[in-house]
Amino acid sequence: MQKIKSLMARQGLKSPQESVVDMSPVESFRTPSKEELRELREQPTDPQAEQEIIDSIEEVYYSSDSFDMVQYELEKLPPDLNLLELEEYRDKLKRQQAAVSKRVADLILEKQPSYVKELERVTSLQTNLQLAAVICTNARRQLRSAKEGFTEASLGLLANQRRRQLLTGLLKSLRTIKTLQRTDVRLSEMLEEEDYPGAIQLCLECQKAASTFKHYNCISELNSKLQDTLEQIEEQLDVALSKTCKHFDVSHYTKVQLAYKLLGKTQTAMDQLHMHFTQAIHNTVFQVVLGYVELCAGNADTKFQKMQYKDLCTHITTDSYIPCLTDLCKALWEVMLSYYLTMQWHDEHYKEEEASPAAEDSVAEGSDESTVGRSYVKKKLEHGLTRIWQDVQLKVKAYLLGTDMSNFKYDDFIVVLDVISRLMQVGEEFCGSKSEVLQESIKRQSVNYFKNYHRTRLEELRMFLENETWELCPVKSNFSIAQLHEFKFMGQCRSPSVSPSRQPESTDLLELSLFEQYLEGGNPFEMQIDNKEEETEDVLASNGYESDELEKSVYQEYDSDSDVPEELKQDYVDEQTGDAPVKSVSRETLRSRKRSDYNLNRANAPILTNTTLNVIRLVGKYMQMMNILKPIAFDVIHCVSQLFDYYLYAVYTFFGRNDMYESSGLGLISSRLRTTLSRIQESLIDMESGGENPGPHASPEERKEKVPSPHLSQLVILTATDTLYGLAERVVATESLVFLAEQFEFLQPHLDTMMPSAKKPFLQQFYSQTVSTASELRKPIYWIVAAKAIDYEQMLLLMAGVKWDIKEIMSQHNVYVDVLLKEFEKFNLRLGDVSKIVRIPLPVSNVLWEHCIRLANRTLVEGYANVKKCSNEGRALMQLDFQQFLMKLEKLTDLRPIPDKEFVETYIKAYYLTENDMEQFIKNHREYSMKQLTNLVNVCLGSHINKKARQKLLAAIDDIDRPKR
Repeated sequence: MQKIKSLMARQGLKSPQESVVDMSPVESFRTPSKEELRELREQPTDPQAEQEIIDSIEEVYYSSDSFDMVQYELEKLPPDLNLLELEEYRDKLKRQQAAVSKRVADLILEKQPSYVKELERVTSLQTNLQLAAVICTNARRQLRSAKEGFTEASLGLLANQRRRQLLTGLLKSLRTIKTLQRTDVRLSEMLEEEDYPGAIQLCLECQKAASTFKHYNCISELNSKLQDTLEQIEEQLDVALSKTCKHFDVSHYTKVQLAYKLLGKTQTAMDQLHMHFTQAIHNTVFQVVLGYVELCAGNADTKFQKMQYKDLCTHITTDSYIPCLTDLCKALWEVMLSYYLTMQWHDEHYKEEEASPAAEDSVAEGSDESTVGRSYVKKKLEHGLTRIWQDVQLKVKAYLLGTDMSNFKYDDFIVVLDVISRLMQVGEEFCGSKSEVLQESIKRQSVNYFKNYHRTRLEELRMFLENETWELCPVKSNFSIAQLHEFKFMGQCRSPSVSPSRQPESTDLLELSLFEQYLEGGNPFEMQIDNKEEETEDVLASNGYESDELEKSVYQEYDSDSDVPEELKQDYVDEQTGDAPVKSVSRETLRSRKRSDYNLNRANAPILTNTTLNVIRLVGKYMQMMNILKPIAFDVIHCVSQLFDYYLYAVYTFFGRNDMYESSGLGLISSRLRTTLSRIQESLIDMESGGENPGPHASPEERKEKVPSPHLSQLVILTATDTLYGLAERVVATESLVFLAEQFEFLQPHLDTMMPSAKKPFLQQFYSQTVSTASELRKPIYWIVAAKAIDYEQMLLLMAGVKWDIKEIMSQHNVYVDVLLKEFEKFNLRLGDVSKIVRIPLPVSNVLWEHCIRLANRTLVEGYANVKKCSNEGRALMQLDFQQFLMKLEKLTDLRPIPDKEFVETYIKAYYLTENDMEQFIKNHREYSMKQLTNLVNVCLGSHINKKARQKLLAAIDDIDRPKR
């Protein structure tokens, strides 16, 4: 039944006849005719039997709509056909067909009323549709008439208005596009004006506007052109950024940073900036060095341009080394100053942003990205300090090590050190660096230079000493080493002498860093030329003498009023009012006053020679180098000590070495001085080249560090009696050494501050063992004069002719006393003559008189010890002679007490001692020789000492002498 229902539904609302006609061939089966239907209805039906027949139909007949029952039944036929079976099967199929047909007919009849009713509705609908078609046709006809009569003109106007609006918008768009097309001209102008922010702003606005008209085909080409322009702006912006590395300009840098900010590439700009600074350092130093190399080469050879910077530095000549170094540092200073100003700009810029009200709005909007950008820029700039300074050090190091400076002039080398010292100061202020790279390179050059320089200076000092005539070098009475150019660097050390009112100002000036001092302009490396042009104060007094002849003597009269204050040129000055009379003063009065003033000052005029002055200057140069180069301070101070050692040794060798010292018994050379001289001879003096007392053969390296012993100039005569055996030369030599020692004492605090802590004991030992012994050389040097100035041998001969075994007390002293006093008077006169040539300081005068008196007294004791026979009256005569000698001698000299007075008196009085007292005297007074003690015992024999006592006393004398053997 389902099959039949579905078939009917597919056919739609058709009449039964139409339905039958429309059936497909497969579904078409013979429909019973009316007679058959009537016949079927009239036949008695058994519903159950009918249902059984329908149920007996195979299921395959209901399987699908496309089922081919004929084909199916034909295929079921067996191979061997049986007519009876076929007829039976045919009847069965007929019964099934009849049952189905009957069931279909029943269903059709059952639905017939509904079908008729529905068919009527369809017919009515068809009629209504035909009426609607007629109405639409009439409406269309009427609308066509209305369109033709009224609407077509109005709608045409509306269409034209709409088209006008569209064209107006199009024209505006085209004009905008035309403007966009022409922006490249304005962009070029803005780039030429270096208005980078404006150019970028314009370009970005153009890109934004172009995106609005992207539906036009021409805009794609414009977009490409704008993108190329933007890239071109970035390239020019990068070039503009690189220009700030050498010459920082606030307005220029502000434009560049604003431009990068508009591009959103602030961090990229900072990375690029550091690359440009690195490149600027390399290009700057290369161009500076290349310029000097090509200038010195004098040809247009292009090979230098292809060289590496390190190799290029080796072609710098000695003459151009310092100018090139100065220009190099100036150029590097400009780069570092630009970086310093760049950091300063960013600090101030960020402070302004934080302080401005707009900053609060930006924070409110969420400026985390901006904060990160600032932090990145700040860290990048801080890290860049060390990186840039390292690049600077490496470039300068390559320049320093590219030339051998061992043969440079001292002043030139000091300029190099000063420039590098200033550069290291710049580095410390720039990033807090100790400039280890520069220190190491300059230390290498300095050690190499200083060894060669010191060796040359020692040889020069030997040459100076061997050609020195030991004449006085005339200097002003107020001479101080601080006046010498070599010690100008110590000016800062004497800052406490500045008046209190000026100290704060100078302190504020010192607190300013180099970057603050030269922020507005100038260069810290330009001062090198200025310093070199400073003139040294004239310390020589030669300009104050009337003529060249008088100039030869520092103590001659002179007639120059160039340094006389104006008030002293007046006749007199009222002490109460300070007013001076109108009357002018005579030239003679001025001259006399000038002389008296000079006579007062000459007592303090230092005694020194040209060689002394050269040594002092040399010490100043060494200290300059040491002040700049702290790492080699010990090496320099050691060399400074060698200068003093050699000068001391030369003075001793020239004027103080004599074999008579040992036999004199006066202790002229202290153990400390003897040790010092031995140390100098072993460590500094090359005895092999001198040919004197050659010691063990030293290695070539050790000999290289030593200097041959100097020889006294043949022009210096030390054997003339009328000059007191070269006393003037001896005074100048010895006192110049003492003056040099005083200057070393003055410099000790400054040297101590430069000396490393671990090496300070060396400096202390040098001062305690060497410098302090300078004055001790007076004794051996002046002793030679004292030993030859008076004829002590004549006095011994005169004393030998005196009869001492007299029986009565004499009231008249012996002749030898007068002769001895006359010798002293002659000595005093000669001393006065020498003092006209050179000032004899009081310590020198005292040493000379002490030596002479001591030698005279010992000669007296020696003369008394030669007496064979002597009575008590003879001893009294000895005392009378000695008292007469002392009385007259005290009028000749101010020296008190008289040296060795007790030495003579004790020996004379020992004649009266008893046996026991004599024995004790011998044990206690070992200052007397064996001969003197033995003679004392022998003379006393017979008077109050017997032979047995004599033997005992002689044995005691022998016991005293035995340890000496």
